[in-house]
Amino acid sequence: MTLADENGRVLAEELSEGACAQLSFPVKHADLTEVLRQIDEFRDRLTRRRARRPAGQSEPIRQVRGLIEQVAPFDTNVLILGESGTGKEVVAREVHNASSRAEQPFVPVNCGAIPGELLESELFGHEKGAFTGAITARKGRFEIAEGGTLFLDEIGDMPQPMQVKLLRVLQERTFERVGSNRPLECNVRIIAATHRNLESMIAEGDFREDLFYRLNVFPIEMPALRDRHEDLPELVRLMNAGMREQDRPGVRLTRRAMAALCAYEWPGNVRELANLMERLAIIKPGGVVDLEDLPGRYGDNPGDPDSLQWEEPQAEAPASVSLPTVDPMVLPEQGLDLREHMADMEQSLIRQALERTDGVVAQAARLLQMRRTTLVEKLRKYGLQPESS
Repeated sequence: MTLADENGRVLAEELSEGACAQLSFPVKHADLTEVLRQIDEFRDRLTRRRARRPAGQSEPIRQVRGLIEQVAPFDTNVLILGESGTGKEVVAREVHNASSRAEQPFVPVNCGAIPGELLESELFGHEKGAFTGAITARKGRFEIAEGGTLFLDEIGDMPQPMQVKLLRVLQERTFERVGSNRPLECNVRIIAATHRNLESMIAEGDFREDLFYRLNVFPIEMPALRDRHEDLPELVRLMNAGMREQDRPGVRLTRRAMAALCAYEWPGNVRELANLMERLAIIKPGGVVDLEDLPGRYGDNPGDPDSLQWEEPQAEAPASVSLPTVDPMVLPEQGLDLREHMADMEQSLIRQALERTDGVVAQAARLLQMRRTTLVEKLRKYGLQPESS
């Protein structure tokens, strides 16, 4: 069992025990409402956690997840390598979330997006009057990340003077704010990432060799999307789920469209795929995307639809809801599946609210004392179709 699966199992057990502890029969409405709220909250947490994980079942991505599980329990410095858009920050966050520092801050810094003359102040902070414009003292990212993880993205773009100062912090675990001579101790795990070839930069004199060896204690190489095409269906599914969580319609891809995407080289990697899915959701919200619907270069190579190990998603049909066959407030002699029983009760109450409001979702949500977006998500989950919204 993987570390992430074990975390999910423990969370599920905690939820189940907590929910059951609150329920006694006959069930009180307030207790049932609280348990349903806990289930919704747990499902959201689990969805967010899975969304953060490197997605896919290809061999390269399984290797990445294995490396994350190996290094997460230790405070070892990690260097994540890979092309732009492959999801290096996703890996950094997963290492942090699976570590003992998970409850402490995760602080990302893009070293390539901050001018070199400002990077020292950004990382180490400054004292009042340290330079023109420093009207107050300010904490740097090292202080903000105390006890947690500092993610230095695009470390290959860090100017050499800053490389020297970062090396000193890694060696001595102390730093000074700009304009101060008082050393501050730091307890921060460093995870760095870059799309550059640091060894070539060392040979050309653009990156310090001693800093490289300090950072490269445990390297993780992120595969390009073109090297794991079999993960595309899962990535598409997760991106659609993410849009639905934001109350936005996703799209369904035909086998021909998916085959064309699998034949594409993806120079922009997962980030490019996310941008394409958002574009398709704007062009054909809630619709079906076929080969000829793909914009520009994405449909140039149709690929081989018959080679896909993937089932084309079908349109969602309204699900028939079976009402509980037992008195909902009495525990049968033979027991029952509590989760299924509560889901049946929830669907029944939602149906009643929709019938009472003539299918107007906003009014039904007020009757059920929940947000409209939450009710819309439940309608999708159960396949219930209101007459109007």
